[in-house]
Amino acid sequence: MAEVINMPRLSDTMEEGTVAKWLKKVGDKIEEGDILAEIETDKATMEFESFHEGTLLHIGIAEGDGAPVDSLLAIIGEDGEDISSLLAGGTAPAATEEAPAVEAVAESAPKATPPAAAPAAIPEGVEIVKMPRLSDTMEEGTVASWLKKVGDTVEEGDILAEIETDKATMEFESFYSGTLLHIGIQEGESAPVDEVLAVIGPEGTDVNAVLSAPSGAPAAESAPVAEKAPAAAPAAQEATIQAAPSQNGRILASPLAKKIASDKGINLADVAGSGDHGRIIKRDVENYQPSAKPAPAAEKVEVAEATAPIVPIPVAVGEESQEEVKNSTMRKVIAKRLGESKFSAPHYYLTIEVDMDNAKASRVQINNLPDTKVSFNDMVLKACAMALKKHPQVNTTWNGDSTIYKHHVHMGVAVAVDEGLVVPVIKFADQLSLTQLGASVKDLAGRARNKKIKPDEMEGSTFTVSNLGMFGILEFTSIINQPNSAILSVGAIVDKPVVKNGEVVPGSTMKVTLACDHRTVDGATGAQFLQTLRSYLENPVTMLA
Repeated sequence: MAEVINMPRLSDTMEEGTVAKWLKKVGDKIEEGDILAEIETDKATMEFESFHEGTLLHIGIAEGDGAPVDSLLAIIGEDGEDISSLLAGGTAPAATEEAPAVEAVAESAPKATPPAAAPAAIPEGVEIVKMPRLSDTMEEGTVASWLKKVGDTVEEGDILAEIETDKATMEFESFYSGTLLHIGIQEGESAPVDEVLAVIGPEGTDVNAVLSAPSGAPAAESAPVAEKAPAAAPAAQEATIQAAPSQNGRILASPLAKKIASDKGINLADVAGSGDHGRIIKRDVENYQPSAKPAPAAEKVEVAEATAPIVPIPVAVGEESQEEVKNSTMRKVIAKRLGESKFSAPHYYLTIEVDMDNAKASRVQINNLPDTKVSFNDMVLKACAMALKKHPQVNTTWNGDSTIYKHHVHMGVAVAVDEGLVVPVIKFADQLSLTQLGASVKDLAGRARNKKIKPDEMEGSTFTVSNLGMFGILEFTSIINQPNSAILSVGAIVDKPVVKNGEVVPGSTMKVTLACDHRTVDGATGAQFLQTLRSYLENPVTMLA
């Protein structure tokens, strides 16, 4: 009998998985224990083995695709076995339920009402002005001020109003002449793009009839006007393509397009518009490519240059490009978890500067011992583990109505991998020596980068350390790795002049920043923790006692 294999939950926080790679294909023989696929979870990419024997009959999730836990991953059974019922699932009942609906529609057909009367026509010469889209991201606009009032005579090109968009407040000019019959959006009010902004037309027009007419209603007497001069249509169309649109000798262009054209020295008469009514907009000017000029025009340019030389302004040109990359499961989980932490836990930050002279000298002496290698990061981890035992309030978890005090110290260490960030956990870090801490970090970080780390090795941390000092970062702040109450950010060791005993001498310092959850760790508690941490780092021998 065929076995259905669902997307497994490979970690306690996993909600969906991505098939990174299939190691078997449909038709292959499968033995119990064979690796079927590599599955990318929210923490690592792991090998998934089969618990069944047979033939791989179906693959439900293709390579690179993601799916929630328990989605159909594959089907294993006997060669040639019919799996159509497994693939169909519960779709059949839905199909049968559609029949009554179809019959109901058929029965209701004779009761259909007769077609509605044709929509009322908008009177000739009346124009409905709608809220314009003044930027590519604009979804609504606010009328900052009206420069015309109802009853005023409006000429083409007059500024009707100032409209506030998502980017700026811009002047909006009229493309029509007539009387301002109606204002649809008052000063200070907002409305979506394409809402009725105003109505312009002959004085005395019934505005209520215009506003009640459907948006698709035709203009009265519009067709005969077009039929009066059929021979002129081709010429007009050619003029529209070759030159900028104009009405009564005026070129229709947005204020921004005019400004850009002026800055670039472009004649708007040579630019074809793509906006409403052939209006020239920003992108028309930016995409304009000058064509060859007739000889007389060239002569005029030469005369102008002779009288007043114009220094050309260099303008950078290029092609805008972008690429959309599908987010990995790990990246989506990182975004979700860090967002939840940042917006749910009230973060605050405390920074101190630590004298590292003794730490540097102690490290040299320790590393002179046979088969011993200790890093500054190992010292920081050891100092944090010991400080947490002295300040248990920092080693806690907020639990709504209660606070959980952890009596063990599990140290999380942030490790950068190609796909993002993982946090391997060193269990009972306070019980390990410097060399044991160093070996544990090296092993866990290496396996994390090679995608061989196990999910349970990245769970259960009570405190986290993030170190960017090796990249030359002097100081930074981190987002708390919940359910921890704090995270320590470690910067680089810097050689600089310092004051000791009233004298300026060479020294080495390192800045560390503690991010705390104010729900569990008060400012004074965080400061006391950092004082203890400083004492351990500035006197490393105390960590060896």
